[in-house]
Amino acid sequence: MIIERLKKEGLKGRGGAAFPTGLKWEAVKNAKADKKYVICNASEGEPGVLKDLFILRKYPEEVIKGINLAMREIGSDSAYIFLNPKYFPKLEKKLKKAIKDLPIVLFKKPHGYICGEESTLLNVIEGKPKMPRLKPPFPTEKGLWDYPTLINNVETFYQAVQVAEGKYKAERFYTLGGKVKKKGIAVLPENFTVRQILEHTGNWPNFDFFVQVGGGMSGEILVSEELDRPAGGAGSIIIYKKNANPMKIMRKWARFFMNESCGQCVPCREGTFRLNEALKRKDFDRELVEDILFVLSEASLCPLGKGAAVPFIGYLNKIYAKKP
Repeated sequence: MIIERLKKEGLKGRGGAAFPTGLKWEAVKNAKADKKYVICNASEGEPGVLKDLFILRKYPEEVIKGINLAMREIGSDSAYIFLNPKYFPKLEKKLKKAIKDLPIVLFKKPHGYICGEESTLLNVIEGKPKMPRLKPPFPTEKGLWDYPTLINNVETFYQAVQVAEGKYKAERFYTLGGKVKKKGIAVLPENFTVRQILEHTGNWPNFDFFVQVGGGMSGEILVSEELDRPAGGAGSIIIYKKNANPMKIMRKWARFFMNESCGQCVPCREGTFRLNEALKRKDFDRELVEDILFVLSEASLCPLGKGAAVPFIGYLNKIYAKKP
């Protein structure tokens, strides 16, 4: 049975949360309902993360096979691919060709970064506002139109097929960007450390640097002495020069999160706005910024607000604090 094989191989979701895939499939399969759904989350709205685009371009048939495998396993007769709108011109023909006559809908509607969050994705498909839902209940219990719903990332469905066909190598796709010699996608062991990934791909910098790991905007900040650990998250590694303009970097992050906040909860709506305003000021008020970051990380409703604080906290503690 595929679920037992997924558990044995230890496959985890590749969208960022790293939840065990076998357990998620099992939860939806065991849910009591007369209808169930499968959704492939191909939103990939975070700058600096491009692995799903790469997979869908190169292996569309494998991804569709993975979605169909999941449908059969959990007892579903309906599926959606929630695709980043910017990817449609590049992928629509390939995906429709791979889908053929399968009951898989290629969902096309403008949406943003927040829609990568699974409950927001459900609301958008249902025609509701682009806002996250309170959890629990989780989508595995009460998802699309209140039916149990399996939501996995593009790479997760791809890797599930590798497990089913006995080809899984415990590898994952990494996006390499920023100040690197060789930008793009690398396929390497999932237990490789950031250091090993950079060295193996010929991307170890010859200058003082730090990296943003896991996500392109929400990723954790690590200095060169901290790279003996896996990349995790969505598998993104972005290199920055240590002497880069700090305000330019932080203002870029702040603008992104302010523009992408759905506005549903006050901590994120006001927090991202106030953070952006604070970083525009000529006199940098570190205490004010750290207070805003604390509220964002502790009180935000969904991962967008909580994740927004991550890069700032790391940067202020590890990079900015050491500047003369």
